[in-house]
Amino acid sequence: MLDLLVGPFAEFGFMRRALAGCVALSVSAPPIGLFLTLRRMSLMGDAISHAILPGAAAGFLVSGLSLPAMTLGGLAAGLTVALLAGLVSRTTLLKEDASLAAFYLVSLAGGVLLVSLRGSNVDLLHILFGSVLALDDAALFLLGSISTVSLAWLAVMYRALVLDSVDPLFLRLVSRTSSVTHLSFLAVVVLNLVGGFQALGTLLAVGLMLLPAITARFWARSINGLLPISVGVALFSSYAGLLVSYYGGLPSGPTIILAAGTLYIISLLVGPKGGLLWRKRG
Repeated sequence: MLDLLVGPFAEFGFMRRALAGCVALSVSAPPIGLFLTLRRMSLMGDAISHAILPGAAAGFLVSGLSLPAMTLGGLAAGLTVALLAGLVSRTTLLKEDASLAAFYLVSLAGGVLLVSLRGSNVDLLHILFGSVLALDDAALFLLGSISTVSLAWLAVMYRALVLDSVDPLFLRLVSRTSSVTHLSFLAVVVLNLVGGFQALGTLLAVGLMLLPAITARFWARSINGLLPISVGVALFSSYAGLLVSYYGGLPSGPTIILAAGTLYIISLLVGPKGGLLWRKRG
């Protein structure tokens, strides 16, 4: 039994690298996703993840499947769309979610078009859905660096971020850090989505950020409880998804997200903090 659970990771280096990359993502992305849900910005994460595509596609056109080029392109595109959406919402009657939806649709279509100009269907699938089993040392270094920067930022900005998520008006009244907190938060969201893009592709990168965060809401109420639970859900989903994909011959990225989705459904049913079965008993 033990061999079934650890054998693939002990025997194959690509499985160990995939697990290491997923661990790095699982430590940093779910806490960011948790604050997205607290700020009612869950769909914003999905929109930004798609907004990364044209930048990654531009990097692909210039250098092929080059990690630095696609990373820098995706980071530039994600930050540009996030800032433009904020600017549009502040200078017009359009709300931020609507402006993000518009930019997201344009970005997704433009990115697919750019990849199609030079690449094949295989290249397009690689960019859209990722290839977690193909992570190399450079990609692991990138994911580890993103995780480290994100956790350091959370440690520094934690109190301001909690206030901005729970009572943004109060933060504006007592501190001048409200704008800095919001803009730096958007930057960290983009950074984690760029990291997730390397492993899970632009379409699934947001899954490991939001699903564990949403699942945790059925098991805890305080932020101090939600944070470790969301990370734990992401870690277990990554491990279980890789294991199931190995034995079942399934694509790893979608299987990881489906594992997280399965934990969400279970939590929706039996979670003690608002799960359906507990609500019926009450």
